[in-house]
Amino acid sequence: MVRQPVVTSSEMRAAERAYFARGNDSYELMRRAGAAVADAISRAHAPDVGPVLVLCGPGNNGGDGFVIADLLRHAGFDVQVAAMRALQDYQGDAATAAAKWGQGGNLLPFEPADWPRPFLVVDALFGIGLDRKLEGKATAAIDWVNRSGAVTWAVDVPSGISADDGRVLGAAIRATNTVTFGWAKVGHLLLPGRAYCGTLVVAPIGLDETIVPAGGKTFRNDNGFWGSSLPRPGPLDHKYSRGHALVIGSSEMPGAGRLAALGARRIGAGMLSVAAPAATLTLYMADQPGIIAKPAARAEDLVEILMDRRISAVLVGSGLVPNTTTREGVITALSAGRPAVVDGGGLTAFADRPDDLFTLGRADVVLTPHEGEFRRLFPDLGPELAKVERARRAAARAKAVIVLKGADTVIAAPDGSILINDVSSPYLATAGSGDVLAGLILGLLAQGMPAYPAAAAAVWFHGKAGLALGPGLIAEDLPGAIPALLAGLG
Repeated sequence: MVRQPVVTSSEMRAAERAYFARGNDSYELMRRAGAAVADAISRAHAPDVGPVLVLCGPGNNGGDGFVIADLLRHAGFDVQVAAMRALQDYQGDAATAAAKWGQGGNLLPFEPADWPRPFLVVDALFGIGLDRKLEGKATAAIDWVNRSGAVTWAVDVPSGISADDGRVLGAAIRATNTVTFGWAKVGHLLLPGRAYCGTLVVAPIGLDETIVPAGGKTFRNDNGFWGSSLPRPGPLDHKYSRGHALVIGSSEMPGAGRLAALGARRIGAGMLSVAAPAATLTLYMADQPGIIAKPAARAEDLVEILMDRRISAVLVGSGLVPNTTTREGVITALSAGRPAVVDGGGLTAFADRPDDLFTLGRADVVLTPHEGEFRRLFPDLGPELAKVERARRAAARAKAVIVLKGADTVIAAPDGSILINDVSSPYLATAGSGDVLAGLILGLLAQGMPAYPAAAAAVWFHGKAGLALGPGLIAEDLPGAIPALLAGLG
């Protein structure tokens, strides 16, 4: 697999300008875009499925709609068009497309009450350039489509969804399928936009990565990005060469550390130690006799444990109470210079002094906040910013990899690189799920995988495990799903 760039609307427009600067014809690009949608519809539906209604907006997205309508008509579909402008009022390439439709096709008034009940709707109202809240006839049309029960194909992005952050701009089409061009847009992958897209198809129409604007650092999270660096043991490997992970556990919530430990081991760490108060170590070992138990009641104990150079990565925070002792534990762990994951209480312990954590940031440190923990560490990076931008700024400030968790997890590196994860399951919303994720990251770090791809791979495995297990999933199930996923990658 190859890396899959994800672009913003401005990056897409810049790529198109670069494409046209090479002497390529803009109407031909519109024709290819329309053909990609028409071909996808033709592959999915026979011409006799029933009436097709194509809704054309006032700009170039509407031009795409006229091309689609014309191609479907010639393919034998029963097609009608409703447009937000009179045919003669379109401009540029959209005018050319509208004129071609007008040579043999009819035009319905843009009044939903007058539209026939279709089997299939093509949404070509508004594309990636939409940056304002919809109202009036546009929202009435969107509401009509959403209530119609028709199979809906969106062109480029469902109308009403921001291509840059997935926000709903007043009202939005709930598409059955979305066909976009060249590359996925950020709003296709972030929520709530992703939920409105249905099945997303990225159609190649002649654009290539050589015209993606310089500095584009956003990609879709899949094994095309991190697969080549995923640890794969060879015949000469042994338990020490496969990494020695350390989980710093607690007496208050030992289950968190146990889940993390199991995740780290299942994803390949050769050895795993748990450092926790002596009285609780039997809890950690009860169901995992393969771990090493190390009593640690004081900061000095942790310093001594970390003197073992065979320990190759550390997790601190899962199940820890956010207090001064935890803060000291995080500082001790990060000061040891090993790749590290800071999770849960290890993050909240710095809520009143986040800079103390950020000064310890390095490219091999991974911070894994959910939204609440993120707000406490980065109170100025609020929801008025797109999730991608919030994570990007946070990683730069913390000088560490940020995993901003959620159903649309964003992984950000200190250099500005971003991965958007769209592999997830609602059944992951269960206690302990995040502790398993922290353990998966730990296990990959322990095996020598660099922090940014390790975090991304762990998020992907976590999401895939959630999808594989489905209803009834509890956190304890997740580690057991990892071996099959690893085997599936070869």
